[in-house]
Amino acid sequence: MLYNPVFTLSSQNIEQYETTWMTRNFSQVILWLALSLVWLPFHGFAQTECPSVNVKIQNIDNSTGVIACAIFESGEGFPDKFLKFASKVMISQIRGKDASFEFSDIKPGKYAVAVIHDENYNGKLDTNMFGIPKEGYGFSSGAEVTLSAPSFSDAEFSYDGGNLQMSIPLNY
Repeated sequence: MLYNPVFTLSSQNIEQYETTWMTRNFSQVILWLALSLVWLPFHGFAQTECPSVNVKIQNIDNSTGVIACAIFESGEGFPDKFLKFASKVMISQIRGKDASFEFSDIKPGKYAVAVIHDENYNGKLDTNMFGIPKEGYGFSSGAEVTLSAPSFSDAEFSYDGGNLQMSIPLNY
């Protein structure tokens, strides 16, 4: 076999070109894969806003005790037996004159909210001997206390499954 330097040179160049081309393509694939993995957590698994019922409590008289906010699905136990019958109850320390509660994972339907300012941490709305509340209270839909606590239907509101904002002023 004859030694042909041109053929040998060309053959080496082709092999070197193919190796460089494959290395470059492999590097580009690795780069795109790395960029995709960086991009995916920010966009692919991004958390969407969770629909919820957001309740803002206003007119808190003092910072003694806690604010309890309860959401009811029915009139059973509404409004005074919230620890036993409410769908969800949230309790918060008082900071300032307002408090906020976010009830998530609520299915569409009809609900009512009851709020108390439990100043002595006993888990209930204290009343005097005539049944008149001695602590702050409030209800959704502007339901008011007349000769007795409002009914579920007085405080009822419809929730469509989206974000709902409501404000409930406390009465003392």
